[in-house]
Amino acid sequence: MATPVKVYGPPISTAVSRVLACLLEKEVPYQLIPVNMAKGEHKKPKFLKIQPFGQVPAFEDDGFALFESRSICRYICDKYAKQGNKGLYGDNPLAKASIDQWLEAEGQSFSPPSSVLVFQLAFAPRMKLKQDQVAIRQNEEKLKKVLDVYEERLSESRFLAGDEFTLADLSHLPNTHYLVDATDRGELFTERDNVGRWWSEISSRESWKKVVEMQKPA
Repeated sequence: MATPVKVYGPPISTAVSRVLACLLEKEVPYQLIPVNMAKGEHKKPKFLKIQPFGQVPAFEDDGFALFESRSICRYICDKYAKQGNKGLYGDNPLAKASIDQWLEAEGQSFSPPSSVLVFQLAFAPRMKLKQDQVAIRQNEEKLKKVLDVYEERLSESRFLAGDEFTLADLSHLPNTHYLVDATDRGELFTERDNVGRWWSEISSRESWKKVVEMQKPA
């Protein structure tokens, strides 16, 4: 039996949850290895050998280490192309290019403002940190502009890269989940007809439901 891949980090991490959702979609066995970030385990030499920037997730497969969640997801889709959701990363060059362009949009346009809002609105209160209201206002406006583009795109297709759920959609799950379910800014998504419809569909996938269960306190 093949050795399960290893994922290092807590499921509440948006980047870790992205990788977990991808593994579940592809039906790849995995071992989740806790990293106590409060105790600084992600900055210790042993961890830095597999993730030199001291962030989560770190990922190992057959002794080979990777970091950066989107790169890990692409690797999983390519290596395990013939199992699970076979179309998650496309099955031809054009399909992959379409997925990649929306993955880039997620990483370059969607993630920066949404990540600030997730931290300021969802995590700062838990950590008893003062919220930066200027950062919240600025990044809410940036995110609105991105979601206006998404609203137009999703009026033309069921999902971002076409009419099938792909890695492009999956990559949006972690940040959007926190904004919709753990803050008072959910209407940014739900009050847009097409974005709201899209979010309802992608967040209902069994793979993501399993990740959300993993994020709940024991």
